[in-house]
Amino acid sequence: MSLPVDPVRAAFRAECARLTEILAELDDADLDRPTGCPPWTVRELIAHVRTGTGRLTDMLAAPAPPRAEVDAAGYFGAAKFTPEVDAERIAGGRRDARQVDRATLPTDLDRTWRAADAAVAAAPPERVVRTRHGDAMCLTEFLRTRVVEVGVHGLDLAAALDRPPWLTTQAAAVIVDLLTDGRPAPAELGWDHLTLIRKATGRAALTAQERAVVDAAEFRWLAFGS
Repeated sequence: MSLPVDPVRAAFRAECARLTEILAELDDADLDRPTGCPPWTVRELIAHVRTGTGRLTDMLAAPAPPRAEVDAAGYFGAAKFTPEVDAERIAGGRRDARQVDRATLPTDLDRTWRAADAAVAAAPPERVVRTRHGDAMCLTEFLRTRVVEVGVHGLDLAAALDRPPWLTTQAAAVIVDLLTDGRPAPAELGWDHLTLIRKATGRAALTAQERAVVDAAEFRWLAFGS
């Protein structure tokens, strides 16, 4: 009997697999569309996501730091989105996009995320990794950030492609838990997971009434760059 998969890892796998299916349906015209993450095109945003999913493989091949210093919420702190870091992140996505053509995009992403998943499966749960920012994080906490990257940017891609969101229920649950620090949103808002994610990440604006409810409840969610 196989062991149950950790919910965060299950969310990572489900969201990556769904994105891979979507990529197989795209043509060059789709890939050249602009996105809500300027100046990236769909192709460049996909390249950014692919690179992000693959980071775990190299991180787990490197020596483990002695202890974790940052959790997933801390990873998305303001210091990670300075103009210099943001400029390099944007340039990296554009640079990576030039190295992959449309025909190989689905295969390349599939190979990349599966290699990362295999590396996670082979590592002990308490493993600590070092991020590209130099932070030491527990493996599961860093994997939560990968679910955010694939899931939230999946919303950006769906919007750019004029498609309904394909966010999986597994990924939505992980992202909402991180954004809200595990606390429920005020019931008066009536938000489902997709709406909360859109509102909390700036993909949809708060109405005046929603802002009043949020402020009155002193409800705060994690803020991070796009």
